[in-house]
Amino acid sequence: MDWFYKQPVKIIFGIDKVKDLYNILKDLNYKNGLLVCGPSFAENGAAEKILDYSKGLITKIFSNIVPNPTVDNVDNCADVIRKNNIGFVLALGGGSPIDCAKAAASLCKTEDSIVLYHNQEKKFGKEHIPLIAVPTTSGTGSEVTAVSVLTNPHIGRKAPLASENFYPEYAIVDPTLTLTVPKQITASTGLDVLSHALEGFWSKDHQPICDALALHAASLVFKYLEKAYINGEDIEAREKMSEASLIAGLAFGLPKTTGSHACSFPLTNIYKLPHGEACAFTLDYFTRINAEAEDGRVNDFAKQLGFKDANDMADRIKELKFSMNMKVSLQDAGIRDEEVETLAELSIHPNLLNNPVKMEKKDLIEMFRSFK
Repeated sequence: MDWFYKQPVKIIFGIDKVKDLYNILKDLNYKNGLLVCGPSFAENGAAEKILDYSKGLITKIFSNIVPNPTVDNVDNCADVIRKNNIGFVLALGGGSPIDCAKAAASLCKTEDSIVLYHNQEKKFGKEHIPLIAVPTTSGTGSEVTAVSVLTNPHIGRKAPLASENFYPEYAIVDPTLTLTVPKQITASTGLDVLSHALEGFWSKDHQPICDALALHAASLVFKYLEKAYINGEDIEAREKMSEASLIAGLAFGLPKTTGSHACSFPLTNIYKLPHGEACAFTLDYFTRINAEAEDGRVNDFAKQLGFKDANDMADRIKELKFSMNMKVSLQDAGIRDEEVETLAELSIHPNLLNNPVKMEKKDLIEMFRSFK
């Protein structure tokens, strides 16, 4: 078996580590930074705290970002970077601010719109400004990946964009930043972590280091996600879910995601399911289907986690979705039976090619119609 592993992001993990921000920036000789965050952080004082921790090394805030960041968000952010001669970017938040900042930190070195890159008409060169990622949810793992998932609302397209430039210089993972995350976001982002771990493991491009990381991350999710959901102030559960999110990001970053993520894009674009909830919608089904692959890897994975087999693990995933009030049926998601065929067509995304079991349109239709 031939394989390759790379992880250039320097990771700082621990309680209250964000308070060391000034020393980190000073050691890096970073100046005139831009804080990229969601509007809620600009409104609730969290952004000002980050500016205080930077002791003047971050000078501006960009918060014009929506969930599932758009190409317009990236274009606007890059414009702010250009006009203010910004030296580095710090992204604070979930996947949306981090993904926006990743793309903007490279786009700012051009005069282009990100649309040209999102449409794969152009590829980035090596020039970019440095990025520090500070996640506030236990979900995307975007702080350690080279992928930015963007939406072009003008043509209804949500798709990942990858570049070596997108690896942050540093990831500062401070579990205290997740203590105020609402219950349903905790659930959705936590199930995204589980999707990353499982899909990274069973991806056709799986490899030993990422396999080990996937196993570790999944074990933490099964043990701590429901605890974090029930009691958001449980610092042990929050810390373990932050660890799971980071480790799962490492687990899928190179193998890439598979069927559940492919199907998640239209579920988010059309039916507005949050990303993690959209991934989880099909995750237990793909667990059962992928366990049918001849090598038996998925069953072995489940057994190492203490389950009888992959079907038992899939049952637990379904239980988690019910217990945390996730959407589990077509009716829950607002999908009419006559829309299933189109949904299946839109789910035929390149990520689907990574799935160990081949899924064609008819298979996807059968899958979606099973969610009664």
